[in-house]
Amino acid sequence: MFSKEEAQQMKKQFWIEFAEAYPRKWLLFDTKIKDFSFKFYVDNKKAKVMLDIENKDEEKRKIYYEKIESLRMLLWEEHLPDAILERNFYLENGKLISRIWVELDNVSCNNKNTWPKIFDFFYEQMNAFEIFFYEYEDYIKDLEINT
Repeated sequence: MFSKEEAQQMKKQFWIEFAEAYPRKWLLFDTKIKDFSFKFYVDNKKAKVMLDIENKDEEKRKIYYEKIESLRMLLWEEHLPDAILERNFYLENGKLISRIWVELDNVSCNNKNTWPKIFDFFYEQMNAFEIFFYEYEDYIKDLEINT
């Protein structure tokens, strides 16, 4: 078991090594859509690559989610076959968002032996998410086009 400080240092080292292994600028928060962002997540059990739709305007959140949902067969067949789509996802703080994600189990940011597997997963899955987004960006951004 690690102390809190050791765990923080390990996580910091994890992100430094990931950036060194895959030195590129990721889309993440630069989608040009408010509260619509891609995220990396890792803990001591799993890793995730996520698209979070956190718009405070319930109607906008619903529309953005439904646009992604309307493209789900393309998402699954051409980009992320294991993607999970959840319209109503509650964060630990109780906030309601919509989330689309892929997950890798049995890895840990506290186990350096699993880092290469996580790094590859992050790269492959986020790259696939970004390609999907860029391919359908105009449709996703246009709130006037209903699903």
